[in-house]
Amino acid sequence: MASPDSYEISPADLARSLREGVPLVLLDCRETWEHSAARIEPSENIPMNTIPANLNRLEALAEGKPLVVYCHHGVRSLNTVAWLRRQGLDQAVSLSGGIDRWSLEIDPSVPRY
Repeated sequence: MASPDSYEISPADLARSLREGVPLVLLDCRETWEHSAARIEPSENIPMNTIPANLNRLEALAEGKPLVVYCHHGVRSLNTVAWLRRQGLDQAVSLSGGIDRWSLEIDPSVPRY
């Protein structure tokens, strides 16, 4: 996983963690229609604008585990991670380049849009 100081994780590092069975939570902060079009499994879909209302749920999901947040290109997820860290979720990281980079570098079966 990413170092505690890093706000991002590369697709290669995330893929390795998933392969190795590292306990983590994948959070898709895109809109529901985007999650329906393309996603990394298994992931929770909580759109960015609803994250504050779901903070308690996220804290429970991520208890003792890294929370990897992703979006389309990595901008929304990085902003979400910055907010989550200010709320005390210190193990939150953003997938660098988002699901688009994931599709390009790791899993081309994930549709690009």
